[in-house]
Amino acid sequence: MASIFTKIINREIPAYIVAENSKFIAFLDAFPIKEGHTLIVPKHEVDDYFDLTDSEISEMAIFAKQVAKAIEKSFTCKKVSVGVFGLEVPHAHIHLIPINSMDDCDFKNPKLKISPDRMKEIQELIISNAMH
Repeated sequence: MASIFTKIINREIPAYIVAENSKFIAFLDAFPIKEGHTLIVPKHEVDDYFDLTDSEISEMAIFAKQVAKAIEKSFTCKKVSVGVFGLEVPHAHIHLIPINSMDDCDFKNPKLKISPDRMKEIQELIISNAMH
């Protein structure tokens, strides 16, 4: 059965996509811990991040860097944290989270409830900052 991320990639379910190329897709986390919390996902389904090939990991990191730079321009933050956890969905992915302190990337924090209108604004902001 396809992961929820594969369903997003195949446009079977909606998502707030902020970047995409032939191998990877970036979209806003549906259950973010900070505004701008974005997921980077390979387009082919691999459960464990470290089962990706070396070249896939390298290319994914470069893709994530481009998205992270757009997130940095979109939010007041000291850095964009990078995390690979991979227990929630059986599809390798990287979390990018704008942070001002270590507490900002603590997954014990409550998930934010962000309106669809605000999610669309965040999506458009990151996309616009990726073009500059």
